[in-house]
Amino acid sequence: MSPLIEIENLSKIYDNGHVALDRVSLDIKEGELIALLGPNGAGKTTLISIICGLVRPSSGHVTVAGHDIIEDYLHTRKLIGLVPQELPIEPFESVIKSVSFSRGLFGKPADPDYIEKLLADLSLSDKKLSQIKSLSGGMKRRLLIAKALSHEPRILFLDEPTAGVDVNLRMEMWDLIHQLKESGVTVILTTHYIEEAEEMADRVAVINNGTIIVVERKADLMRKMGKKQMYLELQSPIATIPEQLRPYDLRIQDNGQVLLYNYETRKERTGITSLLKDLSTVGIGFKDLRTEQSSLEDIFIDLVEERIDVLERAERSMALDLSES
Repeated sequence: MSPLIEIENLSKIYDNGHVALDRVSLDIKEGELIALLGPNGAGKTTLISIICGLVRPSSGHVTVAGHDIIEDYLHTRKLIGLVPQELPIEPFESVIKSVSFSRGLFGKPADPDYIEKLLADLSLSDKKLSQIKSLSGGMKRRLLIAKALSHEPRILFLDEPTAGVDVNLRMEMWDLIHQLKESGVTVILTTHYIEEAEEMADRVAVINNGTIIVVERKADLMRKMGKKQMYLELQSPIATIPEQLRPYDLRIQDNGQVLLYNYETRKERTGITSLLKDLSTVGIGFKDLRTEQSSLEDIFIDLVEERIDVLERAERSMALDLSES
């Protein structure tokens, strides 16, 4: 089955020379929830703006359901719902009129029953006649989703959907996004909240400085690149690491009461068995141990730092070549 969205060598360079996207390629399958994860300014919003037809690319191309987004703009735009970061809504309009108007913009015939159901699903029924200005921040977010879904799109883009909202509302939004995915909508979520991607995504695309660093299933990414930490609570505190234990790169914590050991889950051997044996050999006893696995945030930081290191080495090499020529 062909991907629902195909992005190939997509670049965007603005008039001031800023490279917002640099040869981005990505396929998105129907029915999946993919998180575009990256810091502010990484290129996430530019990418979805191009797919939605709001920004024209400098090069490369994108197809949605087999249709080119530029040549078949009207067709592809009808397949897409977009929930932007900002709240571009008319404050004096009623909720139900605003959602119904959005449906009409896409050439869809009036369907009061569908609009009523949509508002009910988004817990907005009791506010349908209220002016938008009277809604809470959370309800305005829900209204934006209702407007984006008013024309029954197959794809929903959520650009930083929980930016600036409190923790409780963020959890409610997560539940809502899960429901949308279960209903068959393909969801593309842009976020810089690591926990948001970790909670909801099937796949994670890490983007930084306009380039996609990696695209992986979330579970595979955490398994392949994750690290674990083992904390050993000692029977008696120690001041220094014995010479025999130096190869394990242990760290002393809590005034000598705890030893920290880092190991990688992707390696064939973790070294734990030999470590425990060597601890016994040097006479260090422990009374408890626990392990923790690295989060998606740890992996993201490692990937970005690795990318920066690669770029810095390339720049140094280029500068050296120029100085020698």
